[in-house]
Amino acid sequence: MIKGKRILITAGPTKELIDPVRFISNASTGKMGYAIAELLYSEGADVILVTGPSCINSNLPSERVYKIQSALEMLEVCNKHFQQIDIAIFTAAVADYRPMKMEASKIKKNDDRMTIELIKNPDIAFEFGKIKNPNQISVGFALETDNLMQYGEGKLKKKNFDFIVLNTTNATGEGFGHDTNKVSVLRKDLTHTDFELKSKKEVAQDIVAEINTAIALKSLTNH
Repeated sequence: MIKGKRILITAGPTKELIDPVRFISNASTGKMGYAIAELLYSEGADVILVTGPSCINSNLPSERVYKIQSALEMLEVCNKHFQQIDIAIFTAAVADYRPMKMEASKIKKNDDRMTIELIKNPDIAFEFGKIKNPNQISVGFALETDNLMQYGEGKLKKKNFDFIVLNTTNATGEGFGHDTNKVSVLRKDLTHTDFELKSKKEVAQDIVAEINTAIALKSLTNH
């Protein structure tokens, strides 16, 4: 079912500059997003990967990979593709906030304290959720430290996801930076499946299987 589908995937962190040498970011490596993108490409999907800073060497053709730094840059690239895609998969750990102002020069260490005013970044998945049509599928990702299902359900509804992939940092091998992950899939009908800890390549297989199920359900619903 995946073959020939136009699929947009976001991956990695974003980097929000404070000054020319400092930034706000997070520990995401992009491993999960890249694993999904490469599996989908190997199965014949038309993949577009929009990635924040990452050290991963991908097998994807360079023309299918858009490398960005900030959340605003990621949104700009995604917006160009939202109308044409069949499926969007939002694995990127986009920074929630960015500095209100980027200083033109390196900030000097003069005072004991420093205040940085932050402004909220756009929520890229939410923006797609507002405009997605009945034939499009949207897949979310969320890492939480507690209340996994409660927060997951809120994001599922708010962002108009067909399903959301949830994980925590509560155990060894989960979350950012690892080659493994332990996830739960929460669907629109609020059913969920909890998976065991496994390699991110195996997690990618589970997610692609879930996407195939969503495609089949969408086909039945829309006909």
